[in-house]
Amino acid sequence: MEHKELNLLNEALGFHNNNLYGRFVLVEDTVDTTAAFVLHQILKHSFSSHPSSSVIFLALSHPFSHYDRILRKIGCNLAAQRDNKRFFFIDMLMLQFPDEGKPNDVGFAAVFEKIESVIKALPQDNTKFVTIMIDDISFLQVAANGSSNDVLDFLHYCYTLTSEYGCAFVALDHKDIYLNEEKPAIISEMEYLADILVKAEPLATGLAKDVHGQLMVLHKQHGISPVKIHNFHFKIKENSIECFYPGTKI
Repeated sequence: MEHKELNLLNEALGFHNNNLYGRFVLVEDTVDTTAAFVLHQILKHSFSSHPSSSVIFLALSHPFSHYDRILRKIGCNLAAQRDNKRFFFIDMLMLQFPDEGKPNDVGFAAVFEKIESVIKALPQDNTKFVTIMIDDISFLQVAANGSSNDVLDFLHYCYTLTSEYGCAFVALDHKDIYLNEEKPAIISEMEYLADILVKAEPLATGLAKDVHGQLMVLHKQHGISPVKIHNFHFKIKENSIECFYPGTKI
């Protein structure tokens, strides 16, 4: 049974009607206010959304054991899903990109070819139940020796899979690690393309014992004002996340 504290997050993301497929979900957080739990919740939901669903996970932050340990706490066995050919883990921590000053497109092209080869190997009816996840975008630029253009090209290719195959594309980004004071091109472009934007931020009033941050889930259509906005607070627990509206925490 789903934790009742997560119903608010699930409803905000649209789990009730599986509306993530064919869409791009961008999750933004900060170093001090993590939204990794949103990624974990979407990952868990992806396996129950359809009997033939699968996940292609690009990991730049942690090894497989980290995600497997966390997902087990919330009732999902990633090792079993991997053995059942429903979870495809691409360890980007071990990816070797060219030295600084040399083009990185070869390295990214190889990763994209691997993603597409996994999708093409699935039965045709199952390709539209694939979720592609990246944790996280900010480390892509580190891997690419600071080349924003190469990262943007790679992300655009991943984004095209939402329309070509009907996949869901989900990515996490630490928006406060970029050095430029102005909003970086990667953040601006990804925010523009996103169908669902999730932002985790610290409380405006500062730290609180029972509230670890505030979350905004924005559903939008390109060229049109936001169609739906959800705002609520969250508290990170040992084995779960509690979400609640401001002022309702007792």
